[in-house]
Amino acid sequence: MDISTAVDRLGSGDGQDWNQTIAAAAIVAASANAPATRKTYQYSKGEQVLVFLNLLNHQNRADDRNDFTISPVNEHGFPAGHGKTEAQRQGPFEFLICVVTNVHFDEDEKYYTVRRGDTGSEQRADSSVMAPIRDVVGIEMAYRAARRTRSSEAEMSTRQEKRLGPLQQCAKSMKGCLLWPVQFYRNEMVPLYVRGRARVKVVASHLLHGDTGYSFKVEFSGINFFVMCNFIYLFNDVFTLSFLPAKFDFKSTVVGLCVWIVLILELLFEGLIRPKDYDELRVSDRAFSPSTARNINTFHLCFESVALLLFLPNFPCLFNQEMCGDDIFFSGVYGAIHAITSDRGSEQAFGRFILGLTFLRVFSLVRHWKQMWLSHVFETEGPNSKVVRNLLMMGADKSGKIKRSLRRSKKKDDEDDDSVDDQRASSSSKSGNDEDQDLKNAANVGTALMIVNSHRVLVLLLVVVVIFPMIFSARTGNDVDNNLVELLQANNLQANTTADCDYLYAAVGAWLTGVATSFNQQKYLINEETAGTPVVWAQLLPVRCDWQRSDGVITDCDSYFIDDDNACGVWNGEADPDVASREFFADELGVRIGALQEYYASEEADFESVGNATLFLVKSINDHSQSIASTFRSLFLLEISMLLLILFGLTVMRGDAGRLVLEPLQRMLKIVVRYAENPLSQSLGKTKSSSSKKSGRSRNDSEQLGKFETEQLINAIAKIADLLRKCWGVAGAGIISSNLARTKDGKTVVFNPTVPGKRVYALFGFIAVKEFDMLLRNLESQVMVLLNDVARVVHDEVYRWALGDSGQCNKNLGAAFLMVFRIGDFSEVHDRQEKATNVVFQDVKQKAPKPRRRRPSQSGRSGVRRRTPVGSNGTLQLSSLPGIQTFADRALLGLLKSYAGVHRDDKLLTYKNDFRLTAGVGAFSVQIIYGMDAGWAVEGAVGSEYKIDATYLSPHVNMASRMMSASKQYGVTILLSQAVEELLSKQVRSQLRHLDTVFVKGSRVAQRIFTYDARSEGADFFLYARPGDQADLDAEAYTADVWKTDQDLIAMRQHVSEEFMTLFRRGIDYYLSGKWKEAIDTLKEADNNMIRSVIEEGYIETDVSEYGERIFDQNATDEEIVRIRAQYGDGACKNLVKYMERRNGTAPPDWKGVRALMSK
Repeated sequence: MDISTAVDRLGSGDGQDWNQTIAAAAIVAASANAPATRKTYQYSKGEQVLVFLNLLNHQNRADDRNDFTISPVNEHGFPAGHGKTEAQRQGPFEFLICVVTNVHFDEDEKYYTVRRGDTGSEQRADSSVMAPIRDVVGIEMAYRAARRTRSSEAEMSTRQEKRLGPLQQCAKSMKGCLLWPVQFYRNEMVPLYVRGRARVKVVASHLLHGDTGYSFKVEFSGINFFVMCNFIYLFNDVFTLSFLPAKFDFKSTVVGLCVWIVLILELLFEGLIRPKDYDELRVSDRAFSPSTARNINTFHLCFESVALLLFLPNFPCLFNQEMCGDDIFFSGVYGAIHAITSDRGSEQAFGRFILGLTFLRVFSLVRHWKQMWLSHVFETEGPNSKVVRNLLMMGADKSGKIKRSLRRSKKKDDEDDDSVDDQRASSSSKSGNDEDQDLKNAANVGTALMIVNSHRVLVLLLVVVVIFPMIFSARTGNDVDNNLVELLQANNLQANTTADCDYLYAAVGAWLTGVATSFNQQKYLINEETAGTPVVWAQLLPVRCDWQRSDGVITDCDSYFIDDDNACGVWNGEADPDVASREFFADELGVRIGALQEYYASEEADFESVGNATLFLVKSINDHSQSIASTFRSLFLLEISMLLLILFGLTVMRGDAGRLVLEPLQRMLKIVVRYAENPLSQSLGKTKSSSSKKSGRSRNDSEQLGKFETEQLINAIAKIADLLRKCWGVAGAGIISSNLARTKDGKTVVFNPTVPGKRVYALFGFIAVKEFDMLLRNLESQVMVLLNDVARVVHDEVYRWALGDSGQCNKNLGAAFLMVFRIGDFSEVHDRQEKATNVVFQDVKQKAPKPRRRRPSQSGRSGVRRRTPVGSNGTLQLSSLPGIQTFADRALLGLLKSYAGVHRDDKLLTYKNDFRLTAGVGAFSVQIIYGMDAGWAVEGAVGSEYKIDATYLSPHVNMASRMMSASKQYGVTILLSQAVEELLSKQVRSQLRHLDTVFVKGSRVAQRIFTYDARSEGADFFLYARPGDQADLDAEAYTADVWKTDQDLIAMRQHVSEEFMTLFRRGIDYYLSGKWKEAIDTLKEADNNMIRSVIEEGYIETDVSEYGERIFDQNATDEEIVRIRAQYGDGACKNLVKYMERRNGTAPPDWKGVRALMSK
């Protein structure tokens, strides 16, 4: 695939993952190979170039695609069909002419901003997709081609149509109508066919090769076998009695026996694998943990044992096949016969009880379903697990949200293991395992709800299918069969003489006609239309009429002219009364013995004359096979529906419990886990921004309590955790983390805030509000509002511009703030430095030849091992860390951005006109000063169980504080120590000023101090204000070019000229070398140069024209001139000059270019 086709596919958005993947791979490959196939040029601003068109179109989401050119050009600038030479006409045509508008320099690459020749919009372009064009004719042709767009073509077509006459327009319309099917076929159907054919080809290839995502692996484990056996045991007897004839009873019983043995063994195994302390676990807080719930409980053990005992009535069939299907006590046939034919309510209730107990076999399937849920949520996924979960788990817990969290934790642990050494990996793994255990413990609630609900549902099922039917049938009975016999017996007794033979003949015929009809006409039974006769044999005694058979059998179609095929098929060829029995007819008819029931009605009465006592008898054998089959079909459907209803109901209840209870609980736990891992992470829903300045409506919505109690708990926990983070800051992170994660035997131990501290590396910044004493006296209680407004701006900007989330406020000390830019723990930084060193020299080690044996040196060592640069006290030289320059640059930038933010914040600007501070002249503005140092510190808590403070203990923290104090002495906004200057990039260091080399109080280490010139006078910071979201995007897109292009930085340094920097550097050189006379003159000249620049550039708000050149007189005594010079001159120059003039402009004899700062 060529890159043009690839970009077309990638931009098509057809939603086909395979197509998108192939296209992206082709673009990456083409971009990677571009430097090898085309010479890479260096382009300058304003130069006309050719850029790969399809890639520009794919990256462009702002312009209308109709404005894109439809006529790309070749590398000579000519579109298809143009050009004089063969080279000018040769393709490929894949470029668009553009103009370079800007050149960017990233850390290790150079890229450009170009303006498109068609839409005029600006886009990024790399040299690998650019080509130079020098030919004037080619440039002209390329611009003409760029102006050919769909929009321009449509406008041209419209203009041409307007010039056409009515007949020509009509002819054109007709031509368009005739050509539309052809165009539709060519433009729509053919591409659709091509894409569909390619899609089918790729999918077929994946299917045939069994690629991931297109294969389905079938696993059949032991648990699958047990589940299958439970299904067979549940439906085996019911299915046989519903749909299979009697000849399959023995085979069904054999199958049931095999399954029964397997299930007996399963129960035994389940009992054996239960922990020895299972009884203790059941009453402990781990009763519903997944590991405990996996074992079979007493509830299921008892009911499933009863379900297995129900198979015992089938055992006689195994030893005597003639007993298969007999109504053995407690068998299914026994229960059905009593439930549908018994004339006594108690027996009918007992029969329904036996049938209801069949549902006990559902218990084992429900148990396996629960175990499957536990397995899928808390165990590693296997093949098809997602498919099985979707099919059987019905999207429980939103596609296994708990499990994905556990997998993410596990993956995070693996990444941590790769990034640090064995000791660090062990610690990370332990932390990850603790989080996994916490998440599993949180799921105990879900497990408990599922188990308790399943037990209640199963008990409710038994009540519905067993108890209720027994209650309703206890007072009723089915005496239809007995009534039939008694009806015939009554007619038999009525015809007690031979003269009544005709009456008896009519009565018997009517009776036989009634019992011979199909069951759909027999209202006393529930059967199907195709059912046979319910009476298979009947006998009436005594024999007294010539139409009677000698044996008294009356079921004879020939004698009574019965016209019913079903009845006659049974009655013809019946046996004599001597052999007529249930067993005989069951064998002859192929029905179950238990389905045949005998009914009697006998009574002695006088016959012909009084005193001639004769036995009047009616006997019938009725077939209830269809009634039994119909009963068990209903039972079969009921079992399926109840099983599905149970599983669906439990899933719905578990889903509701998860949505309303479990998920909120898990969110609570995740909040705790997250704060245990990273206590400095922002609160839920808050991004790294100062965009907390949302509308009042949004703020009110976010502060409202949740609809449910769990949501209220979540809000409360989130607020408490957020309060901990805000109150304890970065230094308290270890306290929060260690205490939230401290567990013993799965339980959280007693809170202990005084945990040991740890050594860390960081940059420290002290920030203070100037003239705080005056503010406190004048504003009184309102000073808190001012300080909070300053803190809001400072904290937002520091957090926004610091790398990652390293910028945090540790302490708010009244008028000062301690900001910490945390690099990392002592061991963590060392480990990463060691790993980075190994990565850098990996190729060197691999390519290095095998060293030759060297002669041992006199000291006994064969060489010196290269180590990570460390200081004399074992601390790491921070300048050796990879990426530390960007880290330090962004830390300094955060402080400088906060300076600009303070001077453009609407709330802080209101103090400019506060009468309490300005006395009505409007001369006040909030001013802040900064001090920075870098190094190590001990991070931890100081205090007791009554009160603790999270802080940093280090000489570097003290040094940052002294830098801040010294900034007032030197009259600058910010002072940086030498340690910070060494960490900054070359570009930032070039904008610093070396002010002095000093001994700070309490230290004899000479240290150079620097400043970044920042002044608010004459700087209109409000013009460069950015919305919070946009400022966040600027910070995320940070590059080193910010130091050249950022308007805030340019504005705060606008008073510093190159001439001033030259003079100041020269004066500092004189000062440090001991040439104080020359230093004084040079620094005074530099001071005047700054004042002149400020006045000439208009950065001064006061009109100084009336003072003329007197404004530059350093000996002037006019108060206004002195004030203006002090405000707009350079404080560092004045401080150094004053220091040297106090000593008569002569350096001491022991001067070494260092002076002591005596104040803190």
